[in-house]
Amino acid sequence: MTLKSNDDVVTIFTDGACSGNPGVGGWAATLRWRGTTRELSGAHGDTTNNRMELTAAIRALQSLDRPSSVHLYSDSRYVQQGITQWLSRWKSNGWRTTSKQDVKNVDLWRELDSLNARHTIRWHWLKGHAGQQDNERVDRLARDAIKAHKKADKNPDAL
Repeated sequence: MTLKSNDDVVTIFTDGACSGNPGVGGWAATLRWRGTTRELSGAHGDTTNNRMELTAAIRALQSLDRPSSVHLYSDSRYVQQGITQWLSRWKSNGWRTTSKQDVKNVDLWRELDSLNARHTIRWHWLKGHAGQQDNERVDRLARDAIKAHKKADKNPDAL
């Protein structure tokens, strides 16, 4: 995938990972703007892959200090379809699915919805683990965050 250079657009790649599902999870994002790259990552002890995918997008968008034009790339259909196809229906149904179930991860979806309203975002899905350099990088960062979290859990005095 070739990205077009546009100084007015922030390009973001996000990924989430989980060791067990649920289990220890990690999230990561890279942000590019005007030739500068910034990497973010973190981990949580007891979570799911979908929560980490959402968290990656949320943390990346939260890091922007002003409303921005964004191209956000995720290998999660859950995130990409959720925000572009399902969200408006969930909201109109009182945060319930078409099968009348509560929307899972509603706390994160509400936050992502708020951030989506603040920025002008084009949401892109890309195939994961397919050799796209930026996607591979955020996958590595998310998995490294999991390893660091597990290591810290085993040796809390190391912090």
